Amino acid sequence: MKALQEYLATKFEMKDLGKLIYFLGIEVVRSKHGVFLSQQKYVLDLLTKTGMLGCKPAETPIEMNHKLEILPYQNPTDKGCYQQLVGRLICLSHTRPDIAYAVSVVSHFMHAPSEAHIEAVYQILRCLKSARGKSLLFSKNGISNIEGYTDSDWAGDPTTKRHTSGYFTLVEGNLVTWKSKKHKVVARSSAEAKFRGMAHGVCELIWIRNILRDLGIDYAKPMNLHCDNKVAIEIAQNLVQHDRITC
Repeated sequence: MKALQEYLATKFEMKDLGKLIYFLGIEVVRSKHGVFLSQQKYVLDLLTKTGMLGCKPAETPIEMNHKLEILPYQNPTDKGCYQQLVGRLICLSHTRPDIAYAVSVVSHFMHAPSEAHIEAVYQILRCLKSARGKSLLFSKNGISNIEGYTDSDWAGDPTTKRHTSGYFTLVEGNLVTWKSKKHKVVARSSAEAKFRGMAHGVCELIWIRNILRDLGIDYAKPMNLHCDNKVAIEIAQNLVQHDRITC
């Protein structure tokens, strides 16, 4: 590391600030348990600026089985305020995977937000009030594998009937990547929607393994991908009869 710092100093004007403590709103805390990444101060500032510091806490960032959509006669809300709030929540989701799906949903209505959409944003803020101190922990726990979990809905978007899939990946038991994405195609069954989600999860696992290999860390063990749909798993394991499924 010292040799790298000396080499970079010959190319750029730089100085060593010591151990990382705070970077782009992310707090870094080290302890005997590992390294914690949090944005607690960012959450407090966001709640204070929006006047939600004294709000009633919520247990979940979004209502279950929500039906958020763009309607022809909806009551509009302040577009600039909505975009600013959602933009701040996107920055917060870098260390808060628990709100990633909810933020992904509300970001779909940036061009035409309504009162129902801004209420969904306030729901996320109320959830942050109840768990503003959550953080990511990276530690040594004796696990030496890479695994991922995937899930997907079917025709979850009331307007387009497109589905949303999500995944998260663990390296040696530590959460490293997560994503929620609405697909561009309409799945014809829940099994197809789950299978497409698995395909994205596989791509992420392969990408992580290649990155670690470039860093000199090689995992010889097979990577595990978890899915809760039996039909989708059978499609993935069948090397012949999958001509009707394309990703």
